Amino acid sequence: MRVALVHDYLSQDGGAEQVLRAFRDIWPEAPVFVLFYDKEKITGFVDADVRESFITKMPFGRSHYQWYLPLMPLATEGHDLRAFDVVISSTSAFAKGVLTRPETLHISYCHTPTRYLWTDTQEYIADLKYPYIVKAFLPRIIHRLRMWDKMSVDRVDHFIANSETVRRRIQKYYRRDSDVLYPPVDTQLFSPVSAIGDYFITGGRLVPYKRFDLVVNVFNRLRLPLKIFGTGSELESLRRLALPNIEFVGRVSDSEKAALLAHAKAFIHPQVEDFGITPVESMAAGRPVIAYGAGGVTESVIPGDTGVFFVEQSWESLLQAVLDFDPYRWNSANIRAHAIQFSQEIFKARMRELVEIGYAHHRH
Repeated sequence: MRVALVHDYLSQDGGAEQVLRAFRDIWPEAPVFVLFYDKEKITGFVDADVRESFITKMPFGRSHYQWYLPLMPLATEGHDLRAFDVVISSTSAFAKGVLTRPETLHISYCHTPTRYLWTDTQEYIADLKYPYIVKAFLPRIIHRLRMWDKMSVDRVDHFIANSETVRRRIQKYYRRDSDVLYPPVDTQLFSPVSAIGDYFITGGRLVPYKRFDLVVNVFNRLRLPLKIFGTGSELESLRRLALPNIEFVGRVSDSEKAALLAHAKAFIHPQVEDFGITPVESMAAGRPVIAYGAGGVTESVIPGDTGVFFVEQSWESLLQAVLDFDPYRWNSANIRAHAIQFSQEIFKARMRELVEIGYAHHRH
């Protein structure tokens, strides 16, 4: 069984890239097809057979890839997959639109139907730091991309959603059924400690939709210690907003993140995610999660047992949740035991099973 892996692009190190690494652990000989690969921004694929599209040959094709958004469907269709029996796409955008032979099985692991096409179009355009004249053309471009995206769904033989939340979106926007397989979390990296510190923690990719501004506003008012890890486009604006009780620790290694999470009073998750890997990492370290009660986190956090939810995505609602939070009432061993169900080992075993069963049915 000759397997090919298709990913949208390799330009950041997030949850989708963790999934791709797990796929490579299962099928280490499989080449990885992407629109482009920025080796300076992402590690972990230096030994992979990465095959890029023609976009990398365009001027600034890696550094300013957004310029080529209208060409990405064409570039995706240019991936040559004729030599493979099974194609597995890992996608929240274009990769599911590859062209395959009739006898090839195409399984798409969908992180979400493309956010800027279906759920967040207005916010996406508003947040872009482009001149007005450029933004004026974007709705027309996005409209055409939305039509291609809907058409590309017919090229997928079987969908796998990364959460029930995403399964419902796939049903709404694509009118397709899907299995649910939660993303892999390297739970072995994390473990509880006997004594916790005096700080709360949050972090990840510091981008607008993740709403870290809510957390900063709350801790500016409470003057409690807060640590924020990660980098992104919002880092400088968050720094300017934050008071001295808030510490930005920047990009951290896996071991540094494990220690930060294990010693925190709680991890704060203010955003709506398709699934949300970092809350599970916090639970694997034995610490509870204070989360906005929407999206994938409602499937991973058990209120009262492994964390608490606040009901509105506002600083007032989060403030009340932090004020009501008792960091010493939680059982770290029970929290970690719950997180183990999202381990890499369980993900890999189930993914291999789904592919093998799907391939056997496809052949007959």
